[in-house]
Amino acid sequence: MADRIEKDLIGEKLIEDPSYIGINTARALENFNLKSKTVNLNLIKDIALIKKAAAMVNKNLKKLPVEKADAIIQASDEVVDGKFDCEFRVSAFQGGAGTSTNMNVNEVIANRAIEILGGEKGDYSIIHPLNDVNMSQSTNDVYPTGLRIAAIRLIRKLSNSLADLQEALQIKENEFSDIIKLGRTQLMDALPMMIGQGFGAYAKAVERDRWRIYKVEERLRQVNLGGTAIGTGLNATNKFIYMITDVIQDLTKLGIARSDFPMDITQNCDVFVEVSGLLKSCSVNLLKISNDLRLLGSGPKGGIGELKLPEVQAGSTIMPGKVNPVIAEMAGQVSMRVIANDSAITLASSMGQLELNAFTPLIAESLLESLELLNNAVIIFRERCIEGIKANEEKCKENLEKSTAMVTALVHHIGYDKSSEIAKQALREGKTIREILYEENILPKEKIDEILNPFEVTRPGIPGK
Repeated sequence: MADRIEKDLIGEKLIEDPSYIGINTARALENFNLKSKTVNLNLIKDIALIKKAAAMVNKNLKKLPVEKADAIIQASDEVVDGKFDCEFRVSAFQGGAGTSTNMNVNEVIANRAIEILGGEKGDYSIIHPLNDVNMSQSTNDVYPTGLRIAAIRLIRKLSNSLADLQEALQIKENEFSDIIKLGRTQLMDALPMMIGQGFGAYAKAVERDRWRIYKVEERLRQVNLGGTAIGTGLNATNKFIYMITDVIQDLTKLGIARSDFPMDITQNCDVFVEVSGLLKSCSVNLLKISNDLRLLGSGPKGGIGELKLPEVQAGSTIMPGKVNPVIAEMAGQVSMRVIANDSAITLASSMGQLELNAFTPLIAESLLESLELLNNAVIIFRERCIEGIKANEEKCKENLEKSTAMVTALVHHIGYDKSSEIAKQALREGKTIREILYEENILPKEKIDEILNPFEVTRPGIPGK
């Protein structure tokens, strides 16, 4: 084995051994040397899966000799298994609508297949990256199909993680079902509520997210494999077009379907905007929940302090004893990132021109990052925050008693104006509503206790009637 010289229409280039890349990938590494994110490996592996499927079909159609096809299939499997992850170092933010990524996969598979057949890497007379590995394909049908498959896999994971989060919130709803606290609107004292009711509301929001994300998989199932460059199918036979989809279905066990109009899938990226929009909706809810928990757990002495979030690490390099709500903060930051990615996906999708969108790599990176980040954040948020939350019953009672929230329950008994007077008096004298009512003998003590019963003021109806 030795370094080798490869040629293309631009000229010659040295490829250092033992690398499996070829000249196209080498140029991409130079041209897009952003020293930032590389292409998401989920996308790489599902493109490799497509190469395997294409080799299987071309073998069946006798377009590829058996030994060539089998070597490509084996090499593709090895890429899918992660044996060549280090060979995929091209920036995620690349020009060319994903051509560099497709060629990176083609070259690695070709060079590994050449090895399998006993040849030296770079001897493309044995197996050619384009003539053999890319046979009957184009970047413009392979890349978006790989993205759709990768996204569906991650969507299923996220849907399951959201179901687990929903269940954890429902457990807290039941656990805190009889602990009363002060409800707040616009951050100001409002009405009494049970802590469990708050967690029940969070669970309902997550339930909607889980269902929406579970269903959106359907939008991604149609693929344009066989459409080649612009969706017309040039250089791909009808037999290949129909067979490749069937093979992909079998290999992925996903409900992948052939588009009845591949040109649409090739040039239009609105489906990715739709998917991203649902991830944004989910992130909005996650951000709201995480911020609520930070507020309710604030203190522990100088804040609201009605919830106790799990203490997972020391919070300050200068303030001893300080513990911060870092898991909730992490969930919030991930949510913000997903929302930002949605803007990138929206802009990139709108930049498609005529028969292709050159900005698909930005869409792919942003969408797959959002799916991975959100899934991991939801799991950590559940395991290291939600499941360990405790209620501070004494603080809940103290905050409620110090507020005027309970006065609303009196409106149907003594009227709005009199209730307002009592609220002002309680604030002025630093007393509770109950104390004022007792002292003024406005209602019988038994009636007051009936009206201000926690289970009366936290459900529909008129307390005490």
